[in-house]
Amino acid sequence: MTSGALTDVAGISVGHFTDPRRPTGCTVVLCPDGAVAGVDVRGAAPGTREIALLSPVNAVEKVHAVLLAGGSAFGLDAAGGVMRWLEEREVGVEVGKTGAGERAGIPIRVPIVPAAILFDLWVGDPRIRPDAAAGYAACVAAGTTPPAEGSVGAGAGAAVGKLFGIGRAMKGGIGSASLQLGGATVAALIAVNAIGDVIDPATGTVVAGARSEDGSRPVGTTQSLLRGDASLPIQIGGATTIGVIATDALLTKAEATKLAQMAHDGLARSIDPVHTMSDGDTLFCLATGSARARPDLTLLGIAAAEATARAVLRAVTQAHGVGGPGLPTLPAVRDLPR
Repeated sequence: MTSGALTDVAGISVGHFTDPRRPTGCTVVLCPDGAVAGVDVRGAAPGTREIALLSPVNAVEKVHAVLLAGGSAFGLDAAGGVMRWLEEREVGVEVGKTGAGERAGIPIRVPIVPAAILFDLWVGDPRIRPDAAAGYAACVAAGTTPPAEGSVGAGAGAAVGKLFGIGRAMKGGIGSASLQLGGATVAALIAVNAIGDVIDPATGTVVAGARSEDGSRPVGTTQSLLRGDASLPIQIGGATTIGVIATDALLTKAEATKLAQMAHDGLARSIDPVHTMSDGDTLFCLATGSARARPDLTLLGIAAAEATARAVLRAVTQAHGVGGPGLPTLPAVRDLPR
């Protein structure tokens, strides 16, 4: 089964920056022509920027990029680099013109760049995190070909299955998938850093997550807890799955918000537990309208949830394990015995 990618949606490009000094980075989704946007936050520990603007009752209709970043709240700085890259290309909402002098009458534009972050500070030196230069570099790297998946960009330092401690966790990552339904394309790009396990919805089996004490296999976090196994003290904000849903359908801001809500069903199918007190799970929705189609929103929501679940699986199956001096040992799916 081919997975597709977020870049299958016309008008969307994706770029990663992966920091060579430790596993962290950021991922930018560019839509310089503007896309109607919505957002839905389900986790209890989110780190976000500019999401209030996406409410259907607020003024700005379209955004020009969405940033996903590691680095916890520090990583929100990377959005400044995305804004600078867009400003250099005269992309943004026109808010007036310059006054008197040689530059009088030049339009003043403000790029709209919502962002969300995930916590990866315990994977290497926490003083290294995405900044404005990282956000700018991600924009330079952006393209319309299918983006790299796994341990890159916002997924570089991601881990899953952390309720029994980072020492028994596995490597997370970033993944993408797309579907066509009702004359429109619906796609997802998801950075998976969940406190819970990643589940294959088709079989119900744990693909990646908390491992047994000997490290050889996933144990199934929820079932272990229900049997009475004790978790470690849970770190608030120590996880988070973030992502972008994109479609070429014509949507209003209210419809884009609803599509982001429905896409969270894909997280619920593929991550267990999800939307916890330690996760800041946040999904954005971008609608470019390039297909000029208006499919039934329920059909779009079904596709968005399915694309999200597939992207979650791609994130962990394409990841590479990490380890070494100053790093926890986080094996990837490919590293465990089959």
